[in-house]
Amino acid sequence: MKFIYLLPAAALAAAPAHAQDLNLGGQPGAAPVPIQITAQQGITWSQDAQTVTANGDAKAVRGDVTVTADQLVAHYVKKAASGTTAPAGTPAQAAAASQPTSANGGTDGLDQGNAQLTELDAIGNVHIYTPTDNAWGDHAVYSMAQQVLVLTGQHLKLTTQHDTVTAKDSIEYYAGEHKAIARGNALIVADDGRSIAADVIVGYFAAQADNAKPGTKPVAASSPDALGQAGNLQKVEAFGHVVIKTTTDTATGDRGIYLPPTGQARLGGNVHIIHGPNELEGADALVNMKTGVATLLAGPGGHVSGVVLPNSGKTK
Repeated sequence: MKFIYLLPAAALAAAPAHAQDLNLGGQPGAAPVPIQITAQQGITWSQDAQTVTANGDAKAVRGDVTVTADQLVAHYVKKAASGTTAPAGTPAQAAAASQPTSANGGTDGLDQGNAQLTELDAIGNVHIYTPTDNAWGDHAVYSMAQQVLVLTGQHLKLTTQHDTVTAKDSIEYYAGEHKAIARGNALIVADDGRSIAADVIVGYFAAQADNAKPGTKPVAASSPDALGQAGNLQKVEAFGHVVIKTTTDTATGDRGIYLPPTGQARLGGNVHIIHGPNELEGADALVNMKTGVATLLAGPGGHVSGVVLPNSGKTK
C-alpha cells in the first residue's frame, strides 16, 4: 500500500467526537490537518497536470471524514513561494522523501504546503462517511473552495442520524450553506417512517448556534463545522409531484414545505389528501405529520371538495 499526505491551504480544525458532516473543506487559520491518501495499486503524482491519482481501493482521510473509491484524483494549484515549510515532525514532512523533486533538488510538493488542493474526484464505488453520516454513489466531486459535494450515479444515498435521502439523478451537499439537494425521484425517509417524495427536494440543516448545549460555546452558523455538530434537519422544500406520507395519511401536491421539528407541512397546488376512507381535494393543505391531522384550505375564490365518512378519522 502506498500513501501520500496532502496539505490544503485552508486547514480543518481537529474534529470533535460528536456528529460530523461530510465536509472535506477547512477553516482559514486553523491548525493544519493533512488529507492522507492511500491506494493498493499505486499513486501517480503529475506535476505537469497538477494531479495526484490513487488507483485500487483508494482512500482519502481528513479528520473524521473518509472517502473510499476505485480511483481518487486530487487536483491542486501551486501557490506563490512564501519561504515557509511544514513544521518538523509532521506526517507531511515524513512523507517528503518519497515525493518527486524538482530540477533544483527541492520538493515541488504538496507535502511542503506549496500547493492548494482545489478539488477531489472519487470514481467508482464511492463511499463518503463520518462516524454519523454516510453517502454513496458512482462518482463524487468535492470542491474545496465552494465546500460542495456532488454525487452522481446509481443507487445514490445520503444518511444522517435521523434521515435517509435517496435520488436518481444527483445528491448535492453544500456544507457551507447547511443544505442538501436531491434531484430526480428524490425521497427523504425519517427514522419514524414519515417520508417526503418529489422531483427535487432541498433539505436545510441546523447550525450549531441553534443547538448549543447549556454551558457550551456555540459555533458560528457560518463555520464549516456548524452543520456537522448539529446534524438536525430543520426544513424541507419539495418541488414537483410531492407526496407526503405518515403512518395514517398520504398527501400530494405540486410543491410543499415541511418543518421536521414541529411535524408541520404545507402543500400547495392540486392538493389531494387521503386519510383512511376519506379523500379531500383543494388548493392548499396543512398537515401535521406527528398527529396525523390534515386541514384542507381553499384558494382565493375556490373551494374544497371530497368524501368524508363520519367517525372515520381526524381529517378536517
